[in-house]
Amino acid sequence: MFNPSRLEFARKRRGLTKKSLASKVGLTPRSISMFENNEAPPSDETIQKLSLALTFPRSFFLSADEVDVPQQEAVSFRAMSKMSAAKRDTALMAGGIAFMFNEWIEERFTLPKSDLIEVEKGEDPEAAAMMLRQHWGVGELPIRNVIHLLEAKGIRVFSLAENAVEVDAYSLWKDNTPFVFLNTLKSAERSKFDAAHELGHLILHKHGAPVGQEAEREADQFASAFLMPRGGVLAVSSHLATLTSLIKLKKKWDVSLAALAYRMHKLGTLTDWHYRTLCIEMSKKGYHKNEPEGVERERSKIWEMVFKALREDGINKEQIARDLDIHSSEIESLVFGLILMNVIQGSSLSDGKKTRPSYLQVVK
Repeated sequence: MFNPSRLEFARKRRGLTKKSLASKVGLTPRSISMFENNEAPPSDETIQKLSLALTFPRSFFLSADEVDVPQQEAVSFRAMSKMSAAKRDTALMAGGIAFMFNEWIEERFTLPKSDLIEVEKGEDPEAAAMMLRQHWGVGELPIRNVIHLLEAKGIRVFSLAENAVEVDAYSLWKDNTPFVFLNTLKSAERSKFDAAHELGHLILHKHGAPVGQEAEREADQFASAFLMPRGGVLAVSSHLATLTSLIKLKKKWDVSLAALAYRMHKLGTLTDWHYRTLCIEMSKKGYHKNEPEGVERERSKIWEMVFKALREDGINKEQIARDLDIHSSEIESLVFGLILMNVIQGSSLSDGKKTRPSYLQVVK
């Protein structure tokens, strides 16, 4: 039986309007509406045309299962005012596929359970960041790989391989599992800050606190404090900081030059005039586009080890895709930039000595 909700899902995943999809398959927009509203089922020939136009297997549209999709009101997009409905829907539908993939994985592996703290509504973001650092036992140490840390603490981290500057990242809770989606086409420093920013949303706004720009400011404050704890920054800051000294200092926390300067300004070690002067210098040198002394991009540990374990069992991404009635490119999109592609394609990066993380177990 044709599943109309899956047609709507596939159309939105591809960022198409009813009119543009109708044009691709030689139908009218009214026909697409009728299919999606379950007013009339498409013929077998039309289903095949829809399958080709949307690059979803024919079987996807014939599954009775509904695809669980992140709700727009549960997600805080940083650039919402600049984002088209099509870009927003494409990113949200990626979340639906991630839910399907995560469920498939959890049937075969025991992944970490969520280990996030509960904070009071309206908690100060800086205080919440320090509370979480203490809870996780990292004190004021630099966090070299935020993605590894989030995964170890039960957060499912996925990629948004959307080539659109408006789509930064988003996060949400599904049942008791937190999810983070990162646009891995951004710089390594930006992706790291995005991961900490989304962690802030998960901690501060789990129960539907502020939305919009207020929520984004709070998540930014959390990320800044989480990545660059007050005590550590004050211990090495100088009121006479230069661009050269900041470039050396940013390596301590692996953050962007702009993020470090902003943090020092907020902590009072840079005056308004000094901060503005540094920002002008950074702009003139193009550092807002090309980060000086760039850091290595963070990668997922858990997905690398999952695909390695699956490969050892003779399971590849094509088999996973068949089980989920999707194209294998969707699986690649979910981990694009989080692991090296030859890991998912089948060749091993390991010399045989690499061990599986203690928090990843195969379900027997």
